[in-house]
Amino acid sequence: MPFGPDGGDARAFAADPHDHQHLYLGTTNGWMYESHTGGQSWQRLARVGKRDDLVLDNILVDAANPRHLLVGAWVLDHPDGGLFVSNDGGVTWSVQSEMRGQSIRALTASLSDPKTIVAGTLRGVYRSKDSGQHWTLISPEDSKELHNIESIAIDPKDPQTIYAGTWHLPWKTTDGGANWSNIKQGIIEDSDVFSIIVDPAKPRTVYASACSGIYKSENGGEQFLKVQGIPSSARRTRVLLQDPNHLDTVFAGTTEGLFRSGDAGKSWARTTVSDVIVNDVYIDPANSQKVLLATDRGGVVASFDGGYTFQSSNQGFSARQISAYTQTRNHSVYIGVVNDKEWGGVFQSDNGGLNWMQVSVGLEGKDVFSLGTAPDGTLLAGTSHGIFHLADGLWQRAGDVRAAAPVAVKKAGSRSIKGRAVPTAKATLKTPAKHFDGAVFALATTPNTVLAATAEGILSSPDSGNSWHPVSALSADEWRFLASTRNAVVAATLHSVSHSTDGGQTWTGITPPPALSQIGAVSVDGAGSIWVGGREGIFISDNGGQSWTTPSNLFLSGVNSLFFDEPANRMLITANGTSTVAFTVQLPQRSVKFIETGWNLRFVRPVDDHFIAATLFDGIVVQPRMVASPITASR
Repeated sequence: MPFGPDGGDARAFAADPHDHQHLYLGTTNGWMYESHTGGQSWQRLARVGKRDDLVLDNILVDAANPRHLLVGAWVLDHPDGGLFVSNDGGVTWSVQSEMRGQSIRALTASLSDPKTIVAGTLRGVYRSKDSGQHWTLISPEDSKELHNIESIAIDPKDPQTIYAGTWHLPWKTTDGGANWSNIKQGIIEDSDVFSIIVDPAKPRTVYASACSGIYKSENGGEQFLKVQGIPSSARRTRVLLQDPNHLDTVFAGTTEGLFRSGDAGKSWARTTVSDVIVNDVYIDPANSQKVLLATDRGGVVASFDGGYTFQSSNQGFSARQISAYTQTRNHSVYIGVVNDKEWGGVFQSDNGGLNWMQVSVGLEGKDVFSLGTAPDGTLLAGTSHGIFHLADGLWQRAGDVRAAAPVAVKKAGSRSIKGRAVPTAKATLKTPAKHFDGAVFALATTPNTVLAATAEGILSSPDSGNSWHPVSALSADEWRFLASTRNAVVAATLHSVSHSTDGGQTWTGITPPPALSQIGAVSVDGAGSIWVGGREGIFISDNGGQSWTTPSNLFLSGVNSLFFDEPANRMLITANGTSTVAFTVQLPQRSVKFIETGWNLRFVRPVDDHFIAATLFDGIVVQPRMVASPITASR
C-alpha cells in the first residue's frame, strides 16, 4: 500500500453537492483521490482510464446523483484525453464514446439546468443536454478561431449563454452555440484565456484571466477593463473563483501565488509566497474561512482564515517521482525525488518507509538523481548540479574535483572473447580544483572508494566524498549506471559497459550483449557475475563480459532496475511497461520468484523483513506481506 512522501502535483477539486466534507482531487497521472474530511486527509480512489498520462483538470459531480461523476482529461504534449464517466462514486470508470480521444481542457454544468454540461476541447465547444450521455459540437466545425478551448463558463440564469476562452481571446454565444461573437474589447491581443467566471447574483459581471492579466466586464463581456494590482510576472492566472458567501471576495490562483481581492477586483494582495503555483481553488460553502489550493509540487494546502495563511494538507496524497534510494547503517531509509523543486529533494524514513520527513535544506530545489552511503557512513546525493553530502541536517557540496592521475588499464584481447579495454590514460597536468556542477546519475561504494557516474565521466573519491578525481581510464562521456559489490564494480553508458575487480583502480571495457539495443540497468552479484538489463530483457556474464547468457524462465522486457541484495544473496528486478510484477532471483542456483505488487515500479528494495518500492509517479509503496509464487529457472 502507498506511504508517501506526501505531496506532489495536485490539479483540480470537486465537491459532493450534498456533503461539503466529501471532496474529489484530480492529478497529473490519472489518479483520482477523495476525502471525507474536507481535505484534511486523502485516499486513492481509482486510476481513471487505467492510464498514468491523463491530466485530470475538470471534475463534475452530478447535482441530482452524487454517485454520477464526469472527468475531463487531457494529455501533456499530445492531443489526447477523453471524457470519463463513473456511476459508482468514482470506483470504476468508462470512456464516453463520442468524446473519446478529445483533449478536454474545460468542463462545467449549468446552475439553472444541471443536465446541461459544456466541455471545451482543442477541437471546439461541445454540449450535452442529458447529463453527459450524448454530446454535440456547438462551435463551428474546423473553425480556425474558435478552437483550442481552455475555459468555459455558463450564465447562471441562462444556459443558452456560454462563454469560451481560447488560446487567442474569449468568445460568447447567447443562443446555445448557433452564433458566436468574439468578445475582445479591452483585452490585449493574443491573450490565452485560462479562466472565466460569471457572478451568480449579477450575471452581467464577468471575470476573465489571461496570460496578459485579469479582466472584468460589467456588461456581459461587451467591454473588459484590466484589473490592477497583479504583478506582471504573476499574470498567468490559472483559476478565478468567487467566495459563494461573499461575492466581492475573489481569488486568483496564479503561477506566482494566490491573490485575494475583497472589493470585487479593485485591489489585490498576494497571500502566499510567490513560488506557489496554484492550479485550483476550493472554498467550503459552509465555511468561507476554509480555502484549499491545489498546487504544483506542494500538493494540497489549506487555509482556515479565509485564505490569508496556509498549511500543508496532504495526508494520504502522494504524486512523487522517486529517482534514488539508499539505506544507512542505522537502518534509516533515504529517497530522492525529481521535478518537485523546493518541495522535493531528499526524504528520510526511520520506520521502514511508513512515514517520511523532508531532509532537503541546502539542495535549493535541485533534482536528486542518485543517493549513496560513503565508506565512513556519510550520506551523499548526486543531483542535477553536482554532488552533496549531509552534515548536521544540512546538505553541502561534497568537495572539489581535482585532476586525475593516470589509471592502469588492462590490455584488451578479442572483442568477443577477452573483452575490450579502454585506451590507456595519458598523463595530465595538475589543474586547480573546481566544483563539479554537472548531473550525477549514479553513486556506488567500494570498501575504500566512492564512484559517481556523471554527465562528464566517472568521478572517484578516496576520502568519502571530500575530494574527487576524474577516472581518466574511462571516457568523459555521459555515464548513466554504476553498481558495486565489495570491490567488483560495473559502469555503463546507454551503449557501453566497463568492469573493475579492484574497486575502480583498473578497468576493462566489455562488449555489451549484442541483442541489447540500449542499457537500462546494471548490477554485479556476490560471485562477480555481471548483470545487464534493458528493453530486450536480462543478460548475465559469468566471465567478466566475455560471453552473455539469458536466464531461462525470466523472459521480461523493459528492465529498469537490477539490485543485488547481498545479505539475502538475491537479485531484485523490476521492469517498465504494464507489468506490476517484481522478480527475485535467488543465488547461486538462480531460482526465480515473482511478486505481484499491483503497481508499475521503478525499483524495489529490501528493508528489514519487507520490501519497499518506488512507483512511476505515485511515491513509495510498502508491502510487508507480498505473496511470492516460485518459478524454477536453470542457469
